[in-house]
Amino acid sequence: MRKFETDRELIEGCLNNNRACQKSIYDRFSSKMFGVCMRYTNSREEAEDVLIEGFMKFYTSLSSYRYECSLENWIRRIMINNAISHFRANARKAHLYLEDVYVETDLYHSESILDKAAAKDMMALIQKMPSGYKVIFNLFAVEGYSHKEIAEQLNITESTSKSQFLRARKWLIKRIEK
Repeated sequence: MRKFETDRELIEGCLNNNRACQKSIYDRFSSKMFGVCMRYTNSREEAEDVLIEGFMKFYTSLSSYRYECSLENWIRRIMINNAISHFRANARKAHLYLEDVYVETDLYHSESILDKAAAKDMMALIQKMPSGYKVIFNLFAVEGYSHKEIAEQLNITESTSKSQFLRARKWLIKRIEK
């Protein structure tokens, strides 16, 4: 099987329905994007659903990619938007309402075994956060969005975003101290 050298070759191949190119992109980015999806969901199964749906959206919207950012960043943005949509849909179904630290983005790419263990423990704690806390914590602390951007994305007020983040932080600190 031919190895594709550049993102542009892969993208052009995907646009021409080349399955090898589609598989190559999936193989290259799926594990990182699964980590992104895990931060926004409550289980592996839910994260897998968000990941697959995100890649489907990626492939169907690929013709709009303009090479203005890296392919990885563009895919990450799609996954985050998909995770937010998934959160909103589930929040509506459950009639939930969002009430009125910077963590490294690549937690699993730390150098030492201790760093990896600590990152894994941190991810496990983040997974256990209440959904409203988790989404805002991830958008602010992990992805680097401002509270204003979060408020716009989730259709909440900026102060709600700030208060949810503070509550998430307190929740996390309380569990770390145990």
